[in-house]
Amino acid sequence: MSKRDYYEVLGVAKGSGPEELKKAYRKLAMQYHPDRNQGDKAAEQKFKEINEAYDVLKDDQKRAAYDRFGHAAFENGSRGPGAGAGAAGFDFGAGFADIFDEMFGEFMGRGGRPGQATNRGADLRYNLEIDLEDAFKGTTKTVRVPTSVVCEGCNGSGAEAGTQPINCPTCHGHGKVRAQQGFFTIERTCPGCGGAGRVIKDPCRTCGGQGRTRKEKTLQVNIPAGVEDGTRIRLAGEGEAGLRGGSPGDLYIFLSLAPHRFFQRDGANLQCRAPIPMTTAALGGTVEVPTIDGSRAKINIPAGTQSGAQFRLKGKGMSVLRSPARGDLYIQVMVETPVNLTKKQQDLLKEFEKAGQNGHHPESEGFFARVKELWADLKD
Repeated sequence: MSKRDYYEVLGVAKGSGPEELKKAYRKLAMQYHPDRNQGDKAAEQKFKEINEAYDVLKDDQKRAAYDRFGHAAFENGSRGPGAGAGAAGFDFGAGFADIFDEMFGEFMGRGGRPGQATNRGADLRYNLEIDLEDAFKGTTKTVRVPTSVVCEGCNGSGAEAGTQPINCPTCHGHGKVRAQQGFFTIERTCPGCGGAGRVIKDPCRTCGGQGRTRKEKTLQVNIPAGVEDGTRIRLAGEGEAGLRGGSPGDLYIFLSLAPHRFFQRDGANLQCRAPIPMTTAALGGTVEVPTIDGSRAKINIPAGTQSGAQFRLKGKGMSVLRSPARGDLYIQVMVETPVNLTKKQQDLLKEFEKAGQNGHHPESEGFFARVKELWADLKD
């Protein structure tokens, strides 16, 4: 089957300019792309036909040969001026890569003029320590970040005021150069401009042609309630400015939580150790404990509470990120032995001891009973 006319494939007139060609091919390539037409062989063939037509017509030398000789310029092993190798002289590999970049570069972060992606500024990291209370309620912090910003003298172009970068004479603004090696066409980044497509004839005296200068930037960071240790917050476009108008990088804030004097965090829950008097543990009573929101909570201590007993305060723990829920607060009581007793207090404790110990200290009585059994067995 004879090939269709390339202009007819793209639906453009023979005298159409580069922009009109690109607009027509992008529309058709998006329509017939294999990802949108999985399993459709007709669409796949149409996509290849569109790519082949555009690869020829977008290249001035190939287009001139096609306008003069038609498809015969690329058949029977003839490659025509500047044509690539492959079936019918069509350099599908290189052409497809160009087409993919043009179609999807904007969505994949590769859009814009040649060299812009390679000139992208670096991402930055900033370590920020916050209090547990700030992690509970959320806060806004001011940070100062030393970074590279767009040069005010040249507005990021890298060229001295009153001048403009010019098209690279090596690649004529394409950012890439092609070299013929036997049957293959090799495409590589232009050595003259580093892929930017443009060169600076008169560099800016402020930034030396970089298009950026060093400066400390002050930023506000919104920290949501419920963040955990190690949470990363991304500030898009707040990293280093790109070289000569390249897109800026991002700033990543890494959070760490400072140790708290009362609470230890366990996910959404909080742990707290609270000492209680021996008399309260023995007779029972009420104690007040702090909570992370700044209020106080009461705990009822049953008579005979032992050291290490744990009490749960539901909903008094940490906030949960992007949720109205809260964790729990666990209070572990530690029975405190009194010190610096007066003579009267010592006498009262001795009277208590003389009154009898049986049944009042079940754990210690049980422990020493087992010890006596062990000693008896050893004697036998």
